[in-house]
Amino acid sequence: MTNDSGLSVNGPDSLGGALLYLLIGIAIISYGGYDYVQQTEAVRESVEVTATVTELAVETDRGTSSNPGVNYDPIVEFEYTYNGTDYTGTKIYPADIEQNYDTRSGAESAIEQYEQGTQTVAYVSPDQPGDAFLKNKTSNAPIIAIVLGGLFTLFASVSAVRKL
Repeated sequence: MTNDSGLSVNGPDSLGGALLYLLIGIAIISYGGYDYVQQTEAVRESVEVTATVTELAVETDRGTSSNPGVNYDPIVEFEYTYNGTDYTGTKIYPADIEQNYDTRSGAESAIEQYEQGTQTVAYVSPDQPGDAFLKNKTSNAPIIAIVLGGLFTLFASVSAVRKL
């Protein structure tokens, strides 16, 4: 497909390539769905513990040549004790897919309520006590993965049908 801008999007060159892209899209959807279910269960089953914030920062991710642009990642580290065992946590939300931000101020706002050296509440799933998080709510990062995987799958399906 070519438009007036000169951009050409033709998809994979063969049916096998289109099917590979289709499988990749389905894998992305599956992982996003799995992560969403996991974080929902973690929120529902979590218990509160007292944590001490030991590090706060915002890291700049300059991207790659295939994915240019700048993203900002809020970094937090905290120490807590659960059932007599000491742990160190780094998650803001319970999702395994980390949320990043397009602006520095967006990343800063994710951690602005925390201050290094102070105590706060963290949440621990009794089944995974070493995987605590600070905000007892779900992140939208898995939903974004599901949507992107769905779009990837849709375009791969269209490409596969065209190759038949």
